Amino acid sequence: MVDKFTGGVRLQIGLLSLLAISLAANASDGAALYDDVLEAQLTQAELQARIDSTDDEVRARLDALRQAREELRRLTAYNAELAPQVEGQAKTLERRLAALDSLNGTREALPGLMRRLLERLRLWVEADMPYLKQERMARVGSLESMLANAELGLAEKFERVLAAWRSELDYGLEFDAWRGELRVSQSGAARDVEFLRVGRVGWYYVTPDGSEGGVWKVEQARWQQLDSDGIAEVRKGLDIVREQRPPTLLDLPLSQPSSQFVAEEHRS
Repeated sequence: MVDKFTGGVRLQIGLLSLLAISLAANASDGAALYDDVLEAQLTQAELQARIDSTDDEVRARLDALRQAREELRRLTAYNAELAPQVEGQAKTLERRLAALDSLNGTREALPGLMRRLLERLRLWVEADMPYLKQERMARVGSLESMLANAELGLAEKFERVLAAWRSELDYGLEFDAWRGELRVSQSGAARDVEFLRVGRVGWYYVTPDGSEGGVWKVEQARWQQLDSDGIAEVRKGLDIVREQRPPTLLDLPLSQPSSQFVAEEHRS
């Protein structure tokens, strides 16, 4: 009986041992399976994180590409708008470079050109009607002294010569009136008169009381007396210059001969 009982106990202990071993094995397999699942989950999370990061990078690159395309479109339109200006500036630069190439020759020729211009100006003043002659000849003399001044540059000298020519040319476009002294003949006494100048075609005078008047005749280089109608027209012209009456036509003889205007018309 004792042996059977002891054998039964041993059998039960053996079964319990096998059961314990089996449970231990199952527990070990479960832990390994849990570790595998956990590792798979971590790997999937890392992969998803990489995918999300890649998506953000792709979106950023796509945005940058769209911005680059928009910037390219704007630059293309801007370049198309600037193309005519650039072309014009290039032509201007070419002209200036060509001018610089000939600058030395121009600088050398400029003094001679200014002297010729000044000589022609003197001849013109001397041959013109002698109104304000002292003032005009003094201007020419001042320019001749100016050309000999080594302290002035060529550009300033040339500008002054051109300014003198502009002043002379302006006389042909102006009506002018002033009071001054007149000596009709070398032996006669000087008298105060009122002068009227109509451009370069007519130069007249009347005495303050209107009793006498004259027109300068270029061909004869002397004054020619005006009749009462001519004196009245001169006084009318004086009133127009002084804005005492509205502009109107004047019926006056010319100082310059009509043949000169015909010749000038043919030359033009």
